[in-house]
Amino acid sequence: MDPFIGEIVMFGGNFAPRGWAFCDGQLLSIAQNTALFSILGTTYGGDGRTTFALPDLRGRAPIGPRQGPGLSDYRLGQRGGVETVTLNITQMPSHNHATQNNTAADQHIQLSTDAGIRSTPQAGDVPAGASFGSGIGATPVNAYGPANNTVNGQTISANAGLNILNTGGNLPHTNVQPYLAVNYIIALVGIFPSRN
Repeated sequence: MDPFIGEIVMFGGNFAPRGWAFCDGQLLSIAQNTALFSILGTTYGGDGRTTFALPDLRGRAPIGPRQGPGLSDYRLGQRGGVETVTLNITQMPSHNHATQNNTAADQHIQLSTDAGIRSTPQAGDVPAGASFGSGIGATPVNAYGPANNTVNGQTISANAGLNILNTGGNLPHTNVQPYLAVNYIIALVGIFPSRN
């Protein structure tokens, strides 16, 4: 049975049979293909005066035009989709990052309640009570005492700041369904389809 002019089929060979052409976007002469032009027009390209284009299905999967239930609306000849996608922050799922060592730490500093007896600390000394006399000048201040003095533990709370570093390479990921490459061909000659 002869095909309809403009009919597209898959063909497993590596050539287009006589009366058919690959759906590779090639430009054809309107004057030499008036019947096919009257069906396709410039839906797939061409200047509409001397040339028109065949559909280009190289590396593309065809879909039906118009809007299916719950789906987007597509017009005949519309192209879309990309092979790779680089996600940005608005496309990522909401998430958080785990951290370590982010709890508050208590540090204890021992302070003597006795008056200081040395101006230069020695091994085992702790800060002790000290006061300045009238006029500091170059007079050393006794601000250290031995640890055997009465010592009170004073607590200073400190929170450590954390930096969460960026990670990832910002590279696109493939966005292609599993595939098998097969030729799509379009009938150049055959039965002219009548509208119903």
